[in-house]
Amino acid sequence: MDNIAIARMLDETAALLEIDSADPFRVRSYRRAAEAVEQQTVQLETLTAPEADPKALLNIPGIGKGMAANIRDIVATGSIPLRDELLTRYRPTMLEMLRLPGMGPKTVAMLFSALNVSNIDELEAAARRGDLLTLPRMGQKFTDKLLKGIEDHRKNVSRFRIDVARDHAERISELIRQLPGIETITPAGSLRRGKESVGDLDLLVTGPACEPDVVSAAVEHVASLPLIDKLLAKGQNKVSFTMRNNLQVDVRLLPRASYGAALQYFTGSKHHNVALRQRAIKRGLTLSEYALLRLEDNTIVAAATEQEIYNALDLDYIPPELRENCGELEAAARHTLPHLIVRGDIRGDVHMHTFESDGSNSIREMAEAAISRGLEYIAITDHSKNLAMTNGMDDMRTLAHAARIRAVSNELAEEFSAGRGPQWERYEWQLRNNEPAAEKPIVPFRVLAGIEVDILLDGAIDLENETLAQLDIVVASVHSGFNQTSDEITARILRACENPYVHILGHPTGRKVLKRDPYKVDLAQLLPVAAKLGIAVEHNSAPARSDLNDLNLRLAKEQGCKISANTDAHSIDELDLIDHGIVQLRRAWLTPQDVLNTLPVEQFLAALRARP
Repeated sequence: MDNIAIARMLDETAALLEIDSADPFRVRSYRRAAEAVEQQTVQLETLTAPEADPKALLNIPGIGKGMAANIRDIVATGSIPLRDELLTRYRPTMLEMLRLPGMGPKTVAMLFSALNVSNIDELEAAARRGDLLTLPRMGQKFTDKLLKGIEDHRKNVSRFRIDVARDHAERISELIRQLPGIETITPAGSLRRGKESVGDLDLLVTGPACEPDVVSAAVEHVASLPLIDKLLAKGQNKVSFTMRNNLQVDVRLLPRASYGAALQYFTGSKHHNVALRQRAIKRGLTLSEYALLRLEDNTIVAAATEQEIYNALDLDYIPPELRENCGELEAAARHTLPHLIVRGDIRGDVHMHTFESDGSNSIREMAEAAISRGLEYIAITDHSKNLAMTNGMDDMRTLAHAARIRAVSNELAEEFSAGRGPQWERYEWQLRNNEPAAEKPIVPFRVLAGIEVDILLDGAIDLENETLAQLDIVVASVHSGFNQTSDEITARILRACENPYVHILGHPTGRKVLKRDPYKVDLAQLLPVAAKLGIAVEHNSAPARSDLNDLNLRLAKEQGCKISANTDAHSIDELDLIDHGIVQLRRAWLTPQDVLNTLPVEQFLAALRARP
């Protein structure tokens, strides 16, 4: 049983306890344990084995002796006694009812007791029949509000990928900036922390137009934005609405004096903020969305910037991507936060496609686009023949394509040496603009000849070794057979790793965010083998994949794996997807030293798995 399943059991138990009107502290202990389990890079199932350290579970923050016993029960039986006991009185479908407006635990329990209502469909039917009118505090107004809430819930249950949410944030921001006096618009919440999907969107706005004496005009401006589908609320400095795709957006218009406190508060995460507030209290301070205040005289200590708030609490500034209460506060207090990777650290991108298979651009076009983005090298890795739908290449086409790739690389190098071509033009632009990059030694841009080769159902590689031996880089990926058992697909990929010409495992779990679950590969078994063999694992920066995810990236680093961050671009515009990848690398606490393609090209090639 994986960590997500364990966390789900604990979270269900917490919700059932809420319905049972249990002690709130007990409910919180289960919820905190569920979140702690989700954050672990090691599968807890391995920590419950007879040979495992009996104290291993207790070393996880939020897991005490009782909760450790619950985890062992879940692994052993698939449930825990308390959950089973509660399910004799209540039903799992009642948990979703808690998400409806006005439906607290006591109300859900009463509806079940009085009307035997245990899911949203039954609740809707009872409301339409008028059955709720016979119950205390449930008049027609409540019933109408509930029916509207059910309708909205069914439309809003979906989450949105980070790139979709970011696009909406930029679009909304452009419209808000049309009002004079708007200076800064910053996404907060899970989008700012870089979560791969978000449930809603928080935007914080500041500038002269947001000061208390004039903010009403800014509120009216936001409330009249043309993209609003439904206006939910309009207050003194906040506007809430939904868009046509049912994404809820909360816009807060704030004075500059309190902007830092609000940004810190609304960025979260919830548990990071709780820990930060507790730290403030121990220092005689109180932290809110308005300011960090001294308790004894209510004077403001810090409010304008996040930097001031963290520093006033004797902490280094903590980047938003790390704010998950997973050790970042302790590291900030010890001044040991990592120097996180940024886009400028990436020198090469070694997974992309051209129109030779299923891409939209030529070799030269992809190279020129990479040069314009400041890269020093790329690898063209079109598909192999097993992926017929992408016009995948056989051995003969692969070698012919490799020759064309190298010809383009040589052509670009010759142009640069002659003081012309796209790389020279960029270099001259850097000189004119006093760019720091112009001070670095310039080497000719390289286009490496590669392939994204299929891992077949039995673990064999889709092309002959004689072909692979003539390429600069080989990315091996699974594109079919996702329904294999864990043992089957793990053995399949391990066999592919035995091929001595494989350098990188592409999108190693095959998941697609919000669309497809990962296949059942056992990363705890795979990653140590990859590390031992010198095979790098990919972080696929396409937001549809984000694979490996942040937790798996942390595990890969812990196992000593080399990591390569690539875009899997199928067009020149998709080369910018590296931005999304960088965010996930930062969430995994990774530094430039943890990522292979931060190296110059010759060092990068030398760091790849050695040829036979």
